[in-house]
Amino acid sequence: QVQLVESGGGLVQAGGSLRLSCAASINIFSANDMGWYRQAPGKQRELVATITMGGSTIYADSVKGRFTISRDNAKNTVYLQMNSLKPEDTAVYFCYATVIYVYWGHGTQVTISS
Repeated sequence: QVQLVESGGGLVQAGGSLRLSCAASINIFSANDMGWYRQAPGKQRELVATITMGGSTIYADSVKGRFTISRDNAKNTVYLQMNSLKPEDTAVYFCYATVIYVYWGHGTQVTISS
């Protein structure tokens, strides 16, 4: 069983920054990929960013140039640095990891005020 615990969400003004963390209960080298999805009220969950075992990254067009995904292998943690935040970034952010199956964290709320 893989456990993922997110932290770092909160309320910030537009233009501000937040850093989300996702701590995994496994050695993250065993994950094919890890990353972040988000879900805004009334909308479908959407991919925000992914980092593969090889270190490749993928970003949603809406966050390119503003968000950066990274990982600390020693801490088994994946991060999402979010800069130049916009009200439309408001959502619950979920960490995931693909280890044969896909595992999810419980989510962390990010609210951006205009």
